[in-house]
Amino acid sequence: MASGGRASGRTAGDLSALSDASLLSMRLCDLRVSVDGSRLGGRVERLREEMRSVGLMLRPKVWLSDEWFSPDAFPGIAIPFYLAHPRLARLEKKMMLQVEGGPAKECMKILRHEAGHCVQTAFRLHRRKGWREHFGDPSQAYPESYTPKPYSRKFVLHIDPHYGQAHPAEDFAETFAVWLTPGSKWRTRYKGWGALKKLEYVDQLMVSLAGERPLVRARAAVDPIRSLTHTLAEHYEHRQAVYGADDPDVYVRDLRRVFRGDPGEPGSVSAASYLRRVKRDVLPVVSRWTGEYRYTVGSFYQEMIDRCADRGIRVGPEQMGGAEGDRLRREVAVMLTVMVMNGLRDGGHRVVL
Repeated sequence: MASGGRASGRTAGDLSALSDASLLSMRLCDLRVSVDGSRLGGRVERLREEMRSVGLMLRPKVWLSDEWFSPDAFPGIAIPFYLAHPRLARLEKKMMLQVEGGPAKECMKILRHEAGHCVQTAFRLHRRKGWREHFGDPSQAYPESYTPKPYSRKFVLHIDPHYGQAHPAEDFAETFAVWLTPGSKWRTRYKGWGALKKLEYVDQLMVSLAGERPLVRARAAVDPIRSLTHTLAEHYEHRQAVYGADDPDVYVRDLRRVFRGDPGEPGSVSAASYLRRVKRDVLPVVSRWTGEYRYTVGSFYQEMIDRCADRGIRVGPEQMGGAEGDRLRREVAVMLTVMVMNGLRDGGHRVVL
């Protein structure tokens, strides 16, 4: 791949002063960031301590790469590079409209999930009859995307949106993560759910593995950041194409047309705040119009809120009262319907894996 503007030797501290254009021209291997040199170090150590506290003799290998993943061949966790420096996290937010794993709580949830994959691999759990009876055939092909069933009680709720429904391996990883989370009170939370049997199976299985040495050990990192020679611009061009975020301004333009408040205007409020306030009025209407679950409609609505917050869009005071207020809610409902129907046209509200 083309190297773009190489910035060899730059330190992590230097990144704070760089413009977006300068960062995007850099190669990933030139970022000079690491897990140990960032706040990730403490989060990884917290995960390892949680695993030690339940008797698991497994210390997953951890490294930076271009996305979250755990290799099939050995117990390891790749963490996306943007979590290793605040400046990279800000660029991620601008380019992708979110920072997956940015908040500490969310990061720990993902780390526990990836640890589930590590445990499965390290002890070859998918070869066990009981594992297959509870989670299914691990050899089935991974889908490119899946459509969640939001009201199913056969799966735990951990990483949105209902990630355990994507594949048997993800079902196990999500179940393990809920089991491992300190103070999760999973017996009470999942009482009466089909998922409880999976949690009880994992509980029994982990007790049996306490003190056991892994059958598979860590190996060389897969796609470590030091080996990735493409630029950040190339990285985001690919990710935006995969996740459909390549043209976030398409809806932003319409949002600015609907919400006409000016920054600093007396009486104006943030559009994100307004949308949260009218959510209970809008979602049932759009759910009825589209025939989609309220959960599915709600995920599009959250996208609308996030874009308004990201771009500082505001609602004018003249838009919120009387007939104008009713008209604004209708416009929001119509725009949300368009977003949902466009998603359905592209194959439903799917989650890209």
